[in-house]
Amino acid sequence: MRADYTEIFQDEATVAKYEQVVFAPDSYPSAINKRQRAYLRRLVKRAFPYRRPVQHDFACGTGRAIRILHGLVRGAHGYDTSEAMLAKAIETGVYGQLHLIEATGDVPDPAPSDTPVLVTIFRSLLNADSNLRERMIAFAAKALRNYDAGLLIVENHGNRQSLRHLRHRRYHGAPWFEELDHEEVSELLERHGFTIVERRGFAIFTQGWYCRPWLRPFAMFVDDFVARTGCGDRWAVNVLYIARRTP
Repeated sequence: MRADYTEIFQDEATVAKYEQVVFAPDSYPSAINKRQRAYLRRLVKRAFPYRRPVQHDFACGTGRAIRILHGLVRGAHGYDTSEAMLAKAIETGVYGQLHLIEATGDVPDPAPSDTPVLVTIFRSLLNADSNLRERMIAFAAKALRNYDAGLLIVENHGNRQSLRHLRHRRYHGAPWFEELDHEEVSELLERHGFTIVERRGFAIFTQGWYCRPWLRPFAMFVDDFVARTGCGDRWAVNVLYIARRTP
């Protein structure tokens, strides 16, 4: 995993590439994002039927997770170590209060808010080092003091038990090729007092299938089905874990 993870996204050119190339409209991550949006909006309506939550998005980047839930939360706070990322989030129209935080030191305190709370951590866990991973979940534990406080949603976009693992031998040691399995994520959450209550996969097939015109329709059909029904989440490349504080 990258020791310089937080420094990379200080560069404006890198941030622009992340928003305009990685999440380009016809890209693989964009297709996953569309499925996540549909699922998360249903989840939030179901999990918070009486009062909309306040969202705290840690490592918010350009604000993708906040934009996904526009209109379903009472307020949103985004936290990031990169001024360039926060500037891009403002440019893309994020509705929320954005907070620049330190990359090291004490775990930052969540902005004061009433319960219920929704903490989101997207596209950050996989490539962060172990200390940063612990810091992310420790922040969530500060925001979610008990079982009834709300939900934590964590994204793993490199599940070791997926087809993506077949590329491990070729890309092992490459800067952006890390893997996490379900057990590792579960153990990380448990160390901070969380229990996974739901898991959902959003792509069985890897990016290469989407780059081939004759394979893309089949891959998208299957991946849409997986995201909609919850079948096959164990082997999905991209997975969301929904957790609560352990009672």
